Amino acid sequence: MKDILIIEDEILIQQSLKKMLERKGFKVDTSASGKNGINLLIQNNYDRIICDLMLQDISGFDVIEEAKRKYTLEEIGQKFVIMTAYNSPQVLARANSYKCRVLNKPFDDLEQALCLMTE
Repeated sequence: MKDILIIEDEILIQQSLKKMLERKGFKVDTSASGKNGINLLIQNNYDRIICDLMLQDISGFDVIEEAKRKYTLEEIGQKFVIMTAYNSPQVLARANSYKCRVLNKPFDDLEQALCLMTE
């Protein structure tokens, strides 16, 4: 079983993703704030961290910067999936610098999105 952390401030999206991933057999923790999400990822070991780019308190990239205290850049690239509705070239370039995947919102194909979150 994989352990997944979802950091998403839109509660409807957060809870929907949690339920769908739990139905697929994953253990899922959630956070509605980036700062709380950082505490969770530092204290626990997750196989995947799914993080919204534009959170209420900080950005998903701020979360990744804090994650560097625990993970190497290679591990960040393996663990992080950034969700965003803002897929500008600058956002994609910064995500690429962390070697993490980007998942565009809204999801065109939910099953494909779930696969990207969990592979």
